[in-house]
Amino acid sequence: MDTNVIFRLTAVQAANDSAFSGRVHPGDPVPPKLLTIKKESSDVFVRDLAMGLLQAERARVQRKEIAWGSWQIMSNRMDAHLLPLLGDRLARDVDGVAAQELIDRLGEQDFTSTTIAQYMVLLRKTLMHGVLIGVLDEMPRLPKVKIRSQPRGSFSVAEYRRLVATARRLVGQPHPVLETLQPGERFWIARELLYMPRELPWLIRWMVNTFVRPSDIKSVRHRHIDVVRGKHVYLRMRLPETKRHSQPMVSLRPAVQVYEVLRSYRRARGEVAPDDYLFFPELKNREHALAVLNFFFKWVLQEAGLETGPLGQKRTLYCLRHTAITLRLLYGQGIDMLTLARNARTSVNMIERFYASILSGEMNVGLLQSRRGRGD
Repeated sequence: MDTNVIFRLTAVQAANDSAFSGRVHPGDPVPPKLLTIKKESSDVFVRDLAMGLLQAERARVQRKEIAWGSWQIMSNRMDAHLLPLLGDRLARDVDGVAAQELIDRLGEQDFTSTTIAQYMVLLRKTLMHGVLIGVLDEMPRLPKVKIRSQPRGSFSVAEYRRLVATARRLVGQPHPVLETLQPGERFWIARELLYMPRELPWLIRWMVNTFVRPSDIKSVRHRHIDVVRGKHVYLRMRLPETKRHSQPMVSLRPAVQVYEVLRSYRRARGEVAPDDYLFFPELKNREHALAVLNFFFKWVLQEAGLETGPLGQKRTLYCLRHTAITLRLLYGQGIDMLTLARNARTSVNMIERFYASILSGEMNVGLLQSRRGRGD
């Protein structure tokens, strides 16, 4: 092949280059151009376009147009399914049939329609990169995925109380997995950590009264929290940006009491410096810290008999955020969706699709039957 026509990045080169081997970090400089394709190129593979797209998106991360986490998700999805199936195909040969193969493959692995649709967005972006650099003349017609939005399994007030009571009862208790481990056998969590942590009941209450995402747990530090006492008492939380949202969040009043108890507990352990994390500060690997909290929360769900939601949804830590938003919709007097959405760092559309969708008219029958005064 004429090198003046195409300088193609091979799979081996991609694996060896730090930009695409999973060893990159947010502050790393974008590497020099690894992919140069002339308009007359005809033997460009999907893998080539994928590498070029990842590099272009890296530059967007540095310009702060997208979050580093978004780039990581894109890279992981490329490696997991898109490239193994379509990476070695010529870009010009990718059509609706090839895209349907990807959809079918993901469907066979029980991916939700939402996740499959996200993979299709990634495929479209990859092919559009080929159009933008002149390799493809036009975008092929690709099948659409109908997304069926299913709300997460939020907890009722009674279930929430049972969850907190169960977590409190289990504090200090050894996890059942300890009984299955042989002497000297290793587990992904250190043996000394396989006891229900004191902070898990606080975590449950804190999440339900702050609207935070589970991903916020691993990054929140004491310097991100201000206790505000005035006409209203609340926490002002200046958390790191998530999903392009960076505005401060406001908690409900109970979160203040939870934070003060947690802070007192941390103070006795010398863990209240501004840069100390609120939860599992001793674990410097924050992804690991979040995984450990998820592990113990699953145990609480099992013990409380609350593993599945009313529609059969598998419950996770994310359901605590769902509970926070749903309870505000139910019991927040006169609260509007825009205010709630902005404080929860989401959109009104997401509130309607995933949170308000489970509410029925009977839940707020008092509001429905209320009447304005004569002067209104």
